[in-house]
Amino acid sequence: MSTATAPVITAWSAVSPYGVGRAAFVDGLHARTATATELDKQVWAGPDDTACLVPDFTAAGALGKKGTRSMDRATGLAVAAVGRMLDDQPAGRETATGDHAALVLGTTTGSAQSMMDFTRDSLTSEKPFFVDPSRFPNTVMNCAAGQCAIWHQLRGPNATVAGGRVAGLHALNYGRRLLLTGRANTALCGAVEEYSAARAWLHRIGATTDTAVLGEGCAMLQVEHSGSDRALADVLSVEFGAFATDYRDALRACVRRALDRSGTTAADVWAVSPCGTAGPGEAEVLAGYGGVRPDLSSIGDTAGAAAAMQIAAVLALAERDRAAAGRTALVTAVDQEGVVGCTVLRLH
Repeated sequence: MSTATAPVITAWSAVSPYGVGRAAFVDGLHARTATATELDKQVWAGPDDTACLVPDFTAAGALGKKGTRSMDRATGLAVAAVGRMLDDQPAGRETATGDHAALVLGTTTGSAQSMMDFTRDSLTSEKPFFVDPSRFPNTVMNCAAGQCAIWHQLRGPNATVAGGRVAGLHALNYGRRLLLTGRANTALCGAVEEYSAARAWLHRIGATTDTAVLGEGCAMLQVEHSGSDRALADVLSVEFGAFATDYRDALRACVRRALDRSGTTAADVWAVSPCGTAGPGEAEVLAGYGGVRPDLSSIGDTAGAAAAMQIAAVLALAERDRAAAGRTALVTAVDQEGVVGCTVLRLH
């Protein structure tokens, strides 16, 4: 792909443990604000004592009571993140909504809590079919993406990509392809992960030595064709790879392909944003690339939303550092199910 035609990121926002909106994310990242909080066991009846939650977040509180009675947490986070991104740039709302605006949302499984609650109700209620039908849509993985489209008048292609820690990069790549093939003029790409007791139990069951505090949130990017005077970064390349046991060779090859296809070299790299949960092998692969490393450890393990949060972190750091202009950033992700990913961004 020619870098002259590379899609560009023109806006972004996040709902994260730092707070709601882009400004809260930028301030929290630069200040390295601690976000872990002790959980109220009356509300969060899971195995964790602490988690990194979006402060005081409820769907009704963020979006109003109308239409949110049966909305689950993951959907509320996604709808709020898209809404805040649109509100932050009213001049761009016309291009970011309507018939030619696509939305691509990455996730792990959707809302694990909604799936488990609905299944439990079908087994424990008076009859198996005595369940709340208004909550059934929450059990479908693409519920959050569909609600984002309904709430914000996004009438173009709508897709959900399940990719674990690589989901944000899959969503970005999907949106990029929609633009390059003429399926959309604007693609809103991002990923969401909620904190819930169900997710905490699943994490605890699957964990080995991982003791990371769980986090949550949603980060969204607005991606458009090149030539926009609002460009924040060019999406030069997005690459993926697979591995069976050791991810290091796959990640090394993925980064090499991404740099080659973007027409850049290691010397051009200003920042690297690794997933941070893959172990010391990731640092070994990325040694020598860039001198800037965003630190997202204070918002916990955001799982399916992690890669999108990493891109947001790069943009947040570049916003206050003039040395970033014209340089590139690497964002890498490793999912232990056997997938690695990498994107190269040229910062404006």
